[in-house]
Amino acid sequence: MSRIGLVLRSILFLVIMVTVTVPWACVCFLAAPLPYTKRYFVTSRWNVFIIWLAKVLCGIRYQIKGAENFPDAPVILLSKHQSAWETIFLLCKMPRPLVFVFKRELLYVPFFGWALGLLRMVPIDRSKGKDAFAQVVVQGRKRLADGQWVIMFPEGTRIPVGQTGKYKGGGARLAVETNTVVVPIALNSGECWGKNSFIKKPGLVTVSVGKPIAPDGLTPIELMQKVEKWIESEMRVISPDAYPRK
Repeated sequence: MSRIGLVLRSILFLVIMVTVTVPWACVCFLAAPLPYTKRYFVTSRWNVFIIWLAKVLCGIRYQIKGAENFPDAPVILLSKHQSAWETIFLLCKMPRPLVFVFKRELLYVPFFGWALGLLRMVPIDRSKGKDAFAQVVVQGRKRLADGQWVIMFPEGTRIPVGQTGKYKGGGARLAVETNTVVVPIALNSGECWGKNSFIKKPGLVTVSVGKPIAPDGLTPIELMQKVEKWIESEMRVISPDAYPRK
């Protein structure tokens, strides 16, 4: 596809995405009185549409490897983070409702943030430090007890393709505190939907799911080391040309 074609498709994608967000948010507000599972379903239809739109308009296809590794039990997902794509995709494609731990400022984004506030997520005030994590433990424990899955991005922010961010221990600490297994996820969405990139490139995004890792007998540091080792090793499998050989 030519550069002009990519630009035009990316512009159309953005226009449609922005256009549907306002009426979608209004539908979410109307669904607010519904039971939570139905409210979550209604809200996540925006995600389903955007992933479909990215596929048919921009050529961003996807595949899930290792889906059989998802246990039928509460888990904490610890995922690679390269793009906005996975924040949209994972919310609507996982077997159970997800609980994202995210910065509180997102709730102030017109329409999108307001609709997000209708879900049982865990917004945090990063300026509060240890108190913020204590809130994550309290809310995370409740959500896990309800059968939901908590998802966190250990690197904290989107990391460009071929690079590795510093893995932070919050997700592993939550797993140890709540005695919950973690499931690592590697993905290469940045190859199609890059960080801070307006252009959306056609291609295949691979979402690779690792085997559950139990926190039994592990410190948060040891647990996160296992998660990082698996994710970064798997990244070299699904994106062999992006990472230098060791």
